[in-house]
Amino acid sequence: MNTTIFDTPVLSKLLRGLSKALLRLFGWRVQGRLPDLPKFVIVGAPHTSNWDFVMFLALAFVLEAKVRFMGKAELFRGPFGKFFRWCGGVPVDRSRSQGLVEQMVQAVRKADHFQLVITPEGTRSKVGEWKRGFHHIARSAGIPVVAGFVDSVSKTCGIGPTFALTDDIKADIGRIQAFFKDKTGINPRLTSEL
Repeated sequence: MNTTIFDTPVLSKLLRGLSKALLRLFGWRVQGRLPDLPKFVIVGAPHTSNWDFVMFLALAFVLEAKVRFMGKAELFRGPFGKFFRWCGGVPVDRSRSQGLVEQMVQAVRKADHFQLVITPEGTRSKVGEWKRGFHHIARSAGIPVVAGFVDSVSKTCGIGPTFALTDDIKADIGRIQAFFKDKTGINPRLTSEL
């Protein structure tokens, strides 16, 4: 796999130090640690603000994660294509007959290590239920789901429990959502009530 921003030798160390300093400066604490597993899906929630991206990026550097994210294939064409790949992006082509889940499962299977971040709310707005794509990807690839959170009330961000998935998608999502029940997004009024 090509080098990303997370494993570029000097830059990743510099950004790790900067992330730690900025989180400390703004009074945020990091809790938890990544599981010692080669592949997993990180469910990032609650997703209420564009600042969530900044928080999860800082968290990735502090925890020395090498996260990946999905992006529409058009982003990876032209002069910015290499930049988005370097940032951990994985292009997905929604026009292909093969679906999004299958494309991501193939990407997971091709890699030795793969930490895919997905926001299950799919939007920064309040939602009544999560999108289920993260479950389909993780279950089809045979990998677990890890909770990645931000909580503006306690000013903490971090990694929660690891969840093994079953064929009962409703029960699995219920167990995962239970972890997030007491977490409030950066924009509290948009935190989904699950």
